Amino acid sequence: MQKLTQRQQAVLEYIVESIQDRGYPPTLREIGNHLGIRSTNGVNDHLRALERKGYLTREDMKSRTLRPTTGAVRPNGSSRTNGSSSQLHSHASVPEVDDVDMVDIPILGRVAAGLPLEAVESAMDTVRIDRMLLGATGEIYGLRIVGDSMIEAGIHDGDYVFVKKQLEARRGQIVVCMVGDEATCKHFYPEKQHIRLEPANSQMAPILIPRTDWRETSILGVVVGVFRKV
Repeated sequence: MQKLTQRQQAVLEYIVESIQDRGYPPTLREIGNHLGIRSTNGVNDHLRALERKGYLTREDMKSRTLRPTTGAVRPNGSSRTNGSSSQLHSHASVPEVDDVDMVDIPILGRVAAGLPLEAVESAMDTVRIDRMLLGATGEIYGLRIVGDSMIEAGIHDGDYVFVKKQLEARRGQIVVCMVGDEATCKHFYPEKQHIRLEPANSQMAPILIPRTDWRETSILGVVVGVFRKV
C-alpha cells in the first residue's frame, strides 16, 4: 500500500479510534475539529486520498459510512500506516456497525411550527439512529422545529422531527410543506375548496390555502419521528 502523509495518517488513526471507542466513525466536522482542519473540503481531500491509496472505503461520500480496509488495520487494533506501531487501543479488531439496522439522517435546518419559516436546504449535520425507531423506509431527513403550534401533538420548540421525503400524504398526517417560499409543519387536511394546514394548538388558527394555489410539490414529506434533547 502507498505511504501516507503525516496528516493522512492522523486522519486514519482518528477514524479507527472513533470506531473503537464509539462503534461508529466521526463526521467530517468532528475530524476537522480534532485535527484543526478548518473546512470540510479539506477533510474530504484527505479522505479521498485515503480511499485512493486503499486505506479507507466510503459509500456515497457519507462520513458515517467510513470504514478502514482490512489492510489498513493491524490485528491488534492499531492503524497500519507508515510503519507506525503505535497502538490506539487494545481491542482485538475494529468493530463493525450493522448498516442494515442503522441509518444516517441528514439534519437540513429548521422549519416552523407556527408561522411559515424559510427552510434551510444544506445539511448542517447527520445523526445515526436505529432504522426500527423510524418505522419507515425511503429517504429520511431531519429538521429542527421553531415555534409551538404542534405542542398538542408532542412536537415542541427546539425538537427535531424526522421527515420521510414524499409528495403525497393521507388526511390528518403531520407534514412538512411549502407555503409560498417558506416551510411549515402541520396536520394536512385536503378540503373541497382549499388545503387546511391544522396546528396542534387550540390557541392557533389553521392556515387555509386555496386549491388553485396548491402545487403537487408543496408537500416536502411526512413526519415519522420526533427527537428531543433532555
